[in-house]
Amino acid sequence: MDKKDVSIVICAYNEEPTIKNVIESCHRFNTESEIVLVDDGSEDATQQIVKDLQKEIPINYIRMDENKGKSFAMVIGVENASRDIILFFDADITNIKKKHFNQLLDPIFNQEADMVLGQPSETLIDYRINPFKGLTGERAMLKKDIEPILEDIRDIRFGVETYINLYFQAYGKKLKYSVLEGLTHPTKYEKTTPMKATMEFISEGQEIASTLLKNYDLITKRIESSFNSQNEKVKDKIKQLHSELNDNIQSLLKNGKKE
Repeated sequence: MDKKDVSIVICAYNEEPTIKNVIESCHRFNTESEIVLVDDGSEDATQQIVKDLQKEIPINYIRMDENKGKSFAMVIGVENASRDIILFFDADITNIKKKHFNQLLDPIFNQEADMVLGQPSETLIDYRINPFKGLTGERAMLKKDIEPILEDIRDIRFGVETYINLYFQAYGKKLKYSVLEGLTHPTKYEKTTPMKATMEFISEGQEIASTLLKNYDLITKRIESSFNSQNEKVKDKIKQLHSELNDNIQSLLKNGKKE
């Protein structure tokens, strides 16, 4: 496998300031890869920017008439992707380097991981202490591994990354975390008003917590049924996952109460 087997899925909603650079960078560093751009009902100049870029760059552009949310856009992107590997890439990222794509894709090419999660180093929470680094939008995986859950994640909005992570862990998939040094992800406070940013944080936190709570038993039961109950290492992994889920849920609920 190589980059000609990759579909880069970019989901955008009102990303006029950054969308041009993201698309150009994705194409420049991955000329053989397919670019699938899902416009989630943008009301700014995103549509015109993409149409102008289509004159020079092959872009599979899907425009939705209204905003459906991140998870819905991700599912549409996968459904319209024609390659075997899916690389999700955020539309508001800056300082993109070729090495960032290599970090995300090489472990998939070399069969070292089933899903690679890339954490931008320049973001709101220091990546070295970020307890939610697994919720990143930069991730690569085989298309066949995410297809079985497309209907499950279509309408869970910001709980989508949580569900995907739990699903992959449940079926014993190997996850690899990689710090994308220099890659910059803006905070909500840089993109909108303080009041709106705070409300969005609360809303997203509630959706993530809801996803964890709704799927806690289901996911852990799947883990238990997927392995030999006599395997002590698996038992330890299950206990560890239980602990991590509990910690994440409590942290999200605690932050919600503070707000």
